[in-house]
Amino acid sequence: MNILSKTLVLAACAATTLLATSSRPRPQAAKADAWQNLFDGKTLKGWKRLAGTADYKVENGAIVGTTVANSGNTFLVTEKEYGDYVLELDIKIDSPQSNSGVQTRSHFDSPEQPGKVFGRQVEIDPSPRSWSGGIYDEARRQWLYPLDLHPQAKTAFKVGEYNHIKVECLGNEMKTWVNNVPVAYVVDPIDPKGFIGLQVHAVNEAAQAGHKVYFKNIRIKTTDLKPSAFPADIYVVNFVPNYLSDYEKQHGWKLLFDGKTSQGWRSAKGTAFPAQGWQITDGTMTVLSSEGKEAANGGDIVTNAEYRAFDLSFEFKLTPGANSGLKYFVTLAEKTDMSAIGLEYQVLDDALHPDAKLGRDGNRTLASLYDLIKADKPPRFVHPIGEWNVGRVVVYPNNHVEHYLNGTKVLEYERGSPAFRELVAQSKYHIWPNFGEAPTGHLLLQDHGNKVSFRSIKLKELK
Repeated sequence: MNILSKTLVLAACAATTLLATSSRPRPQAAKADAWQNLFDGKTLKGWKRLAGTADYKVENGAIVGTTVANSGNTFLVTEKEYGDYVLELDIKIDSPQSNSGVQTRSHFDSPEQPGKVFGRQVEIDPSPRSWSGGIYDEARRQWLYPLDLHPQAKTAFKVGEYNHIKVECLGNEMKTWVNNVPVAYVVDPIDPKGFIGLQVHAVNEAAQAGHKVYFKNIRIKTTDLKPSAFPADIYVVNFVPNYLSDYEKQHGWKLLFDGKTSQGWRSAKGTAFPAQGWQITDGTMTVLSSEGKEAANGGDIVTNAEYRAFDLSFEFKLTPGANSGLKYFVTLAEKTDMSAIGLEYQVLDDALHPDAKLGRDGNRTLASLYDLIKADKPPRFVHPIGEWNVGRVVVYPNNHVEHYLNGTKVLEYERGSPAFRELVAQSKYHIWPNFGEAPTGHLLLQDHGNKVSFRSIKLKELK
């Protein structure tokens, strides 16, 4: 081949290569990192201090908050507000006597909370209680997700070293992680947006002053958001009335009250729902007042179904001086002119109803196993009369039983154990053979003659 021929061949090959290259789709430019730094590592630009007088400074690439005696809770908050986001940061706390937290979608200075920061907080709790990663509603509803609801996560936080905190707020759902351990899951319809805040907790004694908490690597993602997976069987605190999240449905939870009808319920003394004495309206099922006359108006209501082992949650709202209860393992076999017989989660206004002072050692107070075991482990978090409280009863397949009130475990016992039978023998139930030991039973809402409302009754059967 002569030089001219070689030149023509090379030119043709080059043209072919150029044509093929130009016809291929060009790779897109790498998508910009969706994460934004909220702290530049040098200054407090974009942040402001609210409420207390604790000190915040930047030291060695970290925001350092220092406790001050006789100061209320102090917060360093973002100047901007955020809606849906994933937030990550690293936190170190230098003493188990200290306390801190991260505010999410929070606010400042309302008529109800003058001069205060309020909103959901991711708790940083290095005390022996170990509720780090739990969710607290600062200056408003107290604890939303104490770690009694997920005790396996208590060991995730390490005192004296940096811990990685992740918070996901998407729509009504909020999830938390500590050092990549899933911790808390709350569904809450309030506060769709708000600021992010770093807390230095109040101290009242001079000896508590000078403790430090360190925050660094603070970043947020507000676009391209997708829910992160949570492992199975983590309890969800759900404040949307009569609603189950997709996660709850996926893991076996069912609503026992649809918020609209009496479907699934009937009178304890008949096959139909009571024609009077109970009212279903505005998403609640309410037993009406009959001046304190037990089972004299509509009477008790029970589930059509019976249950063996289960995790049951319900919200209840008391009126002043009211008395009611949720009973479980109700067989309806006992003859009684009063309320049907069963193990009872007591629902009571302890301050005004005389039953709180009867029984033995306070075993008729709110959330107690009525007339058998007092609810006092740990001290109870109780919402005021007229506000909603969350009750929970867990009966495991091995007959271990737990009562919770607003997320804290207040008692536990072994159904059918010698200790249980001894308590029954000392109670008003001693006349009923094998009381509380039926293999299955109905759930019951009690008509004790006082106005009490129920909603968000949900149950998961355990195997």
